[in-house]
Amino acid sequence: MGKSTGFKTRSCGAVPKAEDHYAYGLYYVAPTELDLLIFQKLVPADHYLRKVKTLIDFECFRSALASCYHPDEGRPADDPVLMLKLGFLAFHYNLSDRRVLAEVQVNVAFRFFLDLSVESVLPHPSLRSVLRSRLGEAKYQSVFAGIVEQARSLGLVKDRLRLKDATHVIANIAIPATIRLVAQTRQRLLEAARPFALERVLQEEARAQAIHTATLDLQEPERLLQRVTHLREIILWVEPLFLDLPPSPPDPPVAPRQALEEALHLAHKVLADRDDPEAGDKLLSLADPDARVGMHGSYFSGYFLDVSMDAHSQILTPLSVLPANGNEAADATALIQQEEAAHHNDLEALSMDNAGFRGELLREWQDPQGLDLEVYVPPTALPDPQGRFVSKDFALDQAGQRVTCPAGKETSTRVRNRLDSGWKYQFPRTLCAACELRSQCLGDGPRVTGRQVVKNDYEAEYSAARAKVDTPEYKWVRHLHPSIERKLSEFVRRHGGRYARYRGRERVGIQYFLTGVVINIKRIVRLLTSSTPSVAFWASR
Repeated sequence: MGKSTGFKTRSCGAVPKAEDHYAYGLYYVAPTELDLLIFQKLVPADHYLRKVKTLIDFECFRSALASCYHPDEGRPADDPVLMLKLGFLAFHYNLSDRRVLAEVQVNVAFRFFLDLSVESVLPHPSLRSVLRSRLGEAKYQSVFAGIVEQARSLGLVKDRLRLKDATHVIANIAIPATIRLVAQTRQRLLEAARPFALERVLQEEARAQAIHTATLDLQEPERLLQRVTHLREIILWVEPLFLDLPPSPPDPPVAPRQALEEALHLAHKVLADRDDPEAGDKLLSLADPDARVGMHGSYFSGYFLDVSMDAHSQILTPLSVLPANGNEAADATALIQQEEAAHHNDLEALSMDNAGFRGELLREWQDPQGLDLEVYVPPTALPDPQGRFVSKDFALDQAGQRVTCPAGKETSTRVRNRLDSGWKYQFPRTLCAACELRSQCLGDGPRVTGRQVVKNDYEAEYSAARAKVDTPEYKWVRHLHPSIERKLSEFVRRHGGRYARYRGRERVGIQYFLTGVVINIKRIVRLLTSSTPSVAFWASR
């Protein structure tokens, strides 16, 4: 891969001309009349790939993909649209890079979809990996957005309501023990420093081997301590070495210098995690330094796949991949902004599960000067007051400085609560002890303090969300919401979405943008070709 194709955009489903075959690289042979006859005879008229080829315009991505290739240097590039369509086949049929090309070799429908003659030699499987690295996550995200735009142009996607949810993705790693992780980090740092200080690196590698031999019979804490100490000592001389190197140009960066910078960053991260055992952002593996531990029903190691879907058409609009310890509730803001930036639309409403029942988020989403969304979120259950006074029974003055209890007593003594989400007001113990309503407020047991009351900063948002529960609109939205869960199930059950194919957040993002393209195209085809009444109804609205 190295040269822009310059191949002109063609209409959806058209076959490339034979004289343009150079644009695809040396292997390409355009379909002949005999090939077209074979396709006509062997690929059924109602075959899914015929429908995709008719309805979806892959050619519109050519200019964006071709911009990743140098226009003058290198050999002729392998056609980027063909490579993109190979990716579509791979993710639709759950095939590896090697397996999808093996299928193309013998599958007539695949060759028809790719506009390949039966005489065409296929590209090498490794070029699929090269393409992913060359395009990066941003280009695949633009392809995903382009498919959504095609659905919008067909009148399928509306801006009334988005359903949002997330599911967990298990990282493609084996998690090493801490002692092994430290040793691997030390070795990576030495490898990165080798081009700049070979003699010193050889000395440190000899010392690492000596430490390994000398600590074989020691307990694991002592073995770990010695490796951590050695890693710290290596950092002390590598860091000044790195700082003395000349600056690297931004594009492209000098590979050895960049490798040393990344290795130093990882070494500092591993040591920081070691110094703070309670850290919630621990690096798990050097093979995938972006994977984290998170909770989704139970603990797991990997990522969150976070998606938003048009409730009208059940077409995914944006998606993102977060580390497993990421804030998937707050990510709703980024998803909405991502969609509105890509399509210049203005969404009306958002539905989430109860992870979104957070005052600061409700305020942000409903802000008329911001996203200005109508938000439907199931509220968390309030504890049973058991006949006692609760926060709403205590009146807050207009200035927000003083509260009055049901007995008419006041206090202005307050501190911020532990979550910094409101003020905690404290009534004096002596005042509460003599109160005639004490049993309704504090109960009958002994108390060493008076009543404490928290006035949340977001009480208005919480009250409005609770009041919405009894409305017909809320009930209808919650009736629709399970469809986003079924869509996530499609990722997992139909396309291997529970497990990451690749390593690193960006590469995992590429996996799910491609899977999202596949799932959206399936939905578009079904909406436009199905005779099922419910599908036809939604497509026509």
